[in-house]
Amino acid sequence: MLRIPRPPVRLTVVLVAVLVATGVLGAGLLRAATYQPEPAAGAPYPSSPVLVPGAEGKCGTVPVRAARELRGMWLTTVTNIDFPSRRGLSQAQVKAEYQRWLELAVAQRHNAIFVHVRPSGDAFWPSAYAPWSEWLTGKRDGVSPGWDPLEYMVREAHARNLEFHAWFNPYRGTQPGPVGPGADFAKLAPNHPLLKHRDWAISFPKGKTSRLYFDPGIPAARKFVEDSMLEAVEKYDIDGVHFDDFFYPYPKAGEDFPDSASYAKYGAGKSRAQWRRDNVDTLVREMHERIQAVKPWVKFGISPFGIWRNKSTDPAGSVSKGLEAYDAIYADTRKWVREGWLDYIVPQLYWTIGFDRADYAKLLPWWTALTKGTNVQLYIGMADYRVGEPGAWSDPAMLDRQMAMNDAQGVQGQVHFSAKQIRADRLGAVTRYRDKHYAAPALLPRMARLPSAPPAAPHLLAATRAGAAMRLDATAPGAVSWALYRVSGDAAALVATGRGGSPVVDPAAPAGPQTYCLTGLDRSGNEGLVSVPITAS
Repeated sequence: MLRIPRPPVRLTVVLVAVLVATGVLGAGLLRAATYQPEPAAGAPYPSSPVLVPGAEGKCGTVPVRAARELRGMWLTTVTNIDFPSRRGLSQAQVKAEYQRWLELAVAQRHNAIFVHVRPSGDAFWPSAYAPWSEWLTGKRDGVSPGWDPLEYMVREAHARNLEFHAWFNPYRGTQPGPVGPGADFAKLAPNHPLLKHRDWAISFPKGKTSRLYFDPGIPAARKFVEDSMLEAVEKYDIDGVHFDDFFYPYPKAGEDFPDSASYAKYGAGKSRAQWRRDNVDTLVREMHERIQAVKPWVKFGISPFGIWRNKSTDPAGSVSKGLEAYDAIYADTRKWVREGWLDYIVPQLYWTIGFDRADYAKLLPWWTALTKGTNVQLYIGMADYRVGEPGAWSDPAMLDRQMAMNDAQGVQGQVHFSAKQIRADRLGAVTRYRDKHYAAPALLPRMARLPSAPPAAPHLLAATRAGAAMRLDATAPGAVSWALYRVSGDAAALVATGRGGSPVVDPAAPAGPQTYCLTGLDRSGNEGLVSVPITAS
């Protein structure tokens, strides 16, 4: 084992160059190894590593400061809305496109990505429960594309220190025609589970927009849907399981969801509306319990429609006049938070400030009040896709203003819909909110439920400048990821983050001597002690 004396606080480029050239120091990689500090004169090196942590929460004498906020985007695969750009692309093309989406996330200073991996009863991984997604393969034959996209997507996201949330639509079995098979069993992939279990399938609504659903009222169908999603949890290193607002379908005028057979068999004397809510509640509760039993560090979150109930219907509801998720799609989002069945909730507040029927400024406080005092973290689903629409959405500052409200209300993050709209940056709205709200990197919010094992303090060994970047050589025992702080004035601000063996680099180091500290974080984002500072020119 190399025994490297702890370098002096101020390093010269000459010393660093010599150490790198001789191989004593690596090329700036964060190595998960221990470091033995220099002993007193004449004393032998100890037989076991001795860790010398910095002061907790301080870089030398100044505090370390970092925003704790989830920042993410939805990457939609259904009908190729975002990704892949079209069906049937080669493996190399799909990978290249995905890399560009990750580069966009990094450029926006995001720290999470939400990827649609089960949009409609299909899968973006080799699944025993679902056919391959036609949005990937371009076919409905169930034949493998010859590689594992989900494994690749998770690995590449982690390489950039992005959390990967696998996004599932639980009950949707198909997409409507003509892009999807609709309710035509003859057009399903040969291994589609609804061919084998036709009694689980419900077609809704009538006509050209019809699609197949797994009946939420049949316990065996619900368990199958849960099993199909848990397969991905068990097989892949995902960080989160994510649902959006699709449970029972949105209502169709003059037409009810045709679940009379399952209601007659399993309704147990309840009203049909309450029975349907109970069915969705059971799915949410069981997924919460089963995820924790399989991998307790995996987060579970839902992005529901932004109105639970209106105050005119229920005194506990919001000041709004819109569709009510509780009554229309049988999603009792308030109950899920109060029962603690979620780790996070991302209401889709896709309306402007001042909109009469659903005013962002009135709905936001309702959601913050609901989650206050619970262990459910509140993020907001942001409507980037609406920027540029006539009326209030023609104001490029609307998202910026909404995010300022989020900050004032103590919201713990945002997820933006969708990736394509972020890239488009209509009216410069994305650049505007990025520069105002995401100007510096952010660590993910801590989640009290998750396992906690903060690592020991890292050790910064050397630093060298390469143009505008400052590269640091370090060790970080037991760390899954790292956070780099640079001293400026009376604090040390977060300037970069990374995973595992990624290079520790300050990408925009100011001219002149700079002082840095490093921390390590565990899988759950718990930060360990701060390293001893290092100053470099």
